[in-house]
Amino acid sequence: MPRIEEGPGAQGDAEIAAQPRMAPRQFSLRTFESLKVRNYRYYFFSSLGHMASMNMQMVVNGWLVYKLTGSTALLGVTMLGNAIPTLLLSLFGGIIADRVRKKPVLILGLLASGLLALGIALSISLDIITWHYLVVNSVVQGIIFSLMMPSRMSIVSELVGRERLTNAVSLNAAAMNINQIGAPAVAAFLLASIGVESVYYGAAALYLLAAIFFFPVRQQPGSQISQALPQEDVLQSIKSGIVYVRRNQALLAVLLLSLLTVMFSMPFRMLLPVFTEDIYKVGPDKLGYLLSVSGVGALAGSFITASMGNKGRGMLFLHTGIITGASILAFSISTSYTLSMAIIVVTGLGQAGRMALGNALLQYYTDDAYMGRVMSLFMMQWGLVSLGTFVVSVAAEFVGVQLAVGATAVLLLMTTLYYYAFSPRIRRLD
Repeated sequence: MPRIEEGPGAQGDAEIAAQPRMAPRQFSLRTFESLKVRNYRYYFFSSLGHMASMNMQMVVNGWLVYKLTGSTALLGVTMLGNAIPTLLLSLFGGIIADRVRKKPVLILGLLASGLLALGIALSISLDIITWHYLVVNSVVQGIIFSLMMPSRMSIVSELVGRERLTNAVSLNAAAMNINQIGAPAVAAFLLASIGVESVYYGAAALYLLAAIFFFPVRQQPGSQISQALPQEDVLQSIKSGIVYVRRNQALLAVLLLSLLTVMFSMPFRMLLPVFTEDIYKVGPDKLGYLLSVSGVGALAGSFITASMGNKGRGMLFLHTGIITGASILAFSISTSYTLSMAIIVVTGLGQAGRMALGNALLQYYTDDAYMGRVMSLFMMQWGLVSLGTFVVSVAAEFVGVQLAVGATAVLLLMTTLYYYAFSPRIRRLD
């Protein structure tokens, strides 16, 4: 595991110290304060539609691949198809976010994602679907995702300002978690009562709805667009963004821990179809309920971080990583569907808190000119999810899904405890 240098006098420390510090807000009923901002309200409702479609597809993608092939390795290949473009192209998405207005990028990305979902739905209706279609869909979706998501994440500070960042990021996570509760249950109902193609038709409609909600968002012309970037070529822009993060040691520590945590914590979620089919011996509807219960814990975690002030966020960031690792380890051991339902609530809480806090800390301490590129590095975690899922899926073929997932949980705990012990910069972040 990489060791973060802790020597005094680093340039990054001076830059972070120079960032404006807001007076800490008390835990209060200001949980929904960002929704008072008109532009953020439209952004929030667009996120609801976007995340609903993603969660519905998450339920059926893995289930459909596993039903078509019966192979966890091919399930991992589908995830890998999404990981490669995300890892290779996310930095280009960051340059787009720093150079151009973000609204058109987001609308085009949502519409393109809707067309992809519609294509899969039609291929199922025409009875020509194979796992190859799902791999191609995964690759193209990864390209769209990598080019649009840095804009989606970095626009938040433009809409609400830095003082509300933790609140706004947490509410956006809450939108995702609300969908983790409702969308999987809806997808499972559609899957069982109508057929798998109905889930993809619904996802396509939700992508369209998300794009429509984004049209009223007003972004100021040239707001937070770097004036230096047009003078650089693409490779120079990527290099300058990486150098910026390397010089800010606290940012680097938060970013590395976020990426490693995601790589070790998320594969178990993608392998839930294997747990429900092979370990618990239950139907696809129970998979949807398991994901929904996870969303209950995640929603609680999101509301907790939305209500907290800008104090002690670094320590809480570390604590949520420990909670996540311990609960995934317990989940991997359990053979009871009922017990696993209870454990996954805790897992959802830890993951939601970690993701929201990591996102908010990076945006809070990043200069506007580099926001898109820093967030593009952060969003590489989604590529690592798919990459980690591929590795764990292949391992599950040989040692079983429980042992494979349990090993990732141990790695997560070791990584988080390492940073807890040797990276005081994270512990000191507010």
